[in-house]
Amino acid sequence: MRRAGRVVRAVLDHVGERIAPGLTTEELDAEALRLCRDHGADPLFKGVPGRGGAGPFPGSICVSLNEEVVHGIPSKRTICPGDIVSVDFGVRLGGWCGDAAETFIVGEVSDEVRRLVDVTRNALSLAVSMCRPGEKWSTVARAVQNYVESQGLSVVREFVGHGIGLDMHEDPKIPNFVSRELEVRDIVLQPGMVLAVEPMVNLGGPAVEYAADGWTVVTSDRRASAHFEHTVAVTDRGADVLTNGR
Repeated sequence: MRRAGRVVRAVLDHVGERIAPGLTTEELDAEALRLCRDHGADPLFKGVPGRGGAGPFPGSICVSLNEEVVHGIPSKRTICPGDIVSVDFGVRLGGWCGDAAETFIVGEVSDEVRRLVDVTRNALSLAVSMCRPGEKWSTVARAVQNYVESQGLSVVREFVGHGIGLDMHEDPKIPNFVSRELEVRDIVLQPGMVLAVEPMVNLGGPAVEYAADGWTVVTSDRRASAHFEHTVAVTDRGADVLTNGR
């Protein structure tokens, strides 16, 4: 899985360096697919079946701008100064999966948007630092939720992290907030578990909805959202991040 994670990191770093005003999200997707193939990997997201009447996901990356939370479809949309661009990318290599996401700032943004991105990045770091054997996930989720809400921001409820391995989405589901369900059916972290930890944080309220394309998830109040993710293995020594490029 570390080999898959290295490919994910290489692609995210490359795409992040390319992001600039005037570039289309479709062009970013083409670069990601090219680099993925160069590494002998297959993109995880391309062809995933859609919900309802939505067709299969057409892109290799999910690229979500500003008020878009996750699952944005690459298109001819042009990136503009002042945008924030969340890129989610995953691969399968040698049968094993890796998955990560990052939000990039394009040019000058408001202080509140910059703080949104910083807090979301910090929330991921906080969660990863707590991934150790014997820890209850409710403790991790509570710490993330309390931190985010203490900054006047909100945690998305409809989408959560997940186990990952031979498949992109495996048990358990790992939310970034505490619910009654999590308290009743808590998850105790054990060595050998591998998790896709991915806080999604909104500048406004937590409510989200689907756009007309049936894939893109947007904030209901149309305020900005940020997303960071790592694939993390739980070991006897604590967290081992598989998508940091090591």
